[in-house]
Amino acid sequence: MPPPRTASRTTAPRPPEDRHFVTALARGLDVLACFRAGDKLLGNQEIAQRCHLPKSTVSRLTATLTRLGYLIQVEEGGKYRLGTATLSLGSAMLVRLDVRQVARPLMQELADFAHAEVSLGTRDRLSMIYVENCRSSAPHTASLDVGSRISLTNSAMGRAWLAAATVDDRNALLAQIRDRSETRWPAMQQRIEHAMQDYRSLGVATSFGDWQKNVNAIARSFQPGGGLPPMVINCGGPALRLTQDALLTDVRPRLIEIVARIETALYR
Repeated sequence: MPPPRTASRTTAPRPPEDRHFVTALARGLDVLACFRAGDKLLGNQEIAQRCHLPKSTVSRLTATLTRLGYLIQVEEGGKYRLGTATLSLGSAMLVRLDVRQVARPLMQELADFAHAEVSLGTRDRLSMIYVENCRSSAPHTASLDVGSRISLTNSAMGRAWLAAATVDDRNALLAQIRDRSETRWPAMQQRIEHAMQDYRSLGVATSFGDWQKNVNAIARSFQPGGGLPPMVINCGGPALRLTQDALLTDVRPRLIEIVARIETALYR
């Protein structure tokens, strides 16, 4: 599959009277979060553009994060890469994410059946992030891995998450997307509404060439419990091999069954 498109990112809006919100901390976390799976090095200018912050502010943040070990400055070019201190944050979360251990064998079963990639993901701001990924032995043009990000609005995974979200959460997110994509919003809104209808009638969200032109996928959301937000199982692959008919006729019933088995195992 082709590499994922860039996903928009923004800090969640907050009431102006929220005295407990630490803006400096939020901006520092935004800097760390703007590094994506395919990035090796980023400069202050690129970080400033992604975080929508002044370059002078970013310079202070990157200097602080470098001193703490969350970033490493590469002398040649003066750009930054994620530091080893970030490993403790991500690895601690993944190790304690029991749903991965429950879901993985069932995901692999579906991947082998469909000759596809099957992924587990959840929302991070305005994109979806992979927390587990299984693939069949069938050849793939490319592979997405844990930590990869994909579109919230154009991918089957993102649409399934939106279908599972509360009305308030969904409306708040869509308002952010609308504000950042005013000219494209009418077409985006129409596709999202159609996806919501698909989910109600089919039990899965679909993306047939919407996220990437030659990629088809379906996805179903579930509640993992333990205070975690909704998560999604996605099954997709190259459109030439994984046709719309194959996904809806053959794969969809198995995906729905597997998600039900995951929920049953988690709630025992």
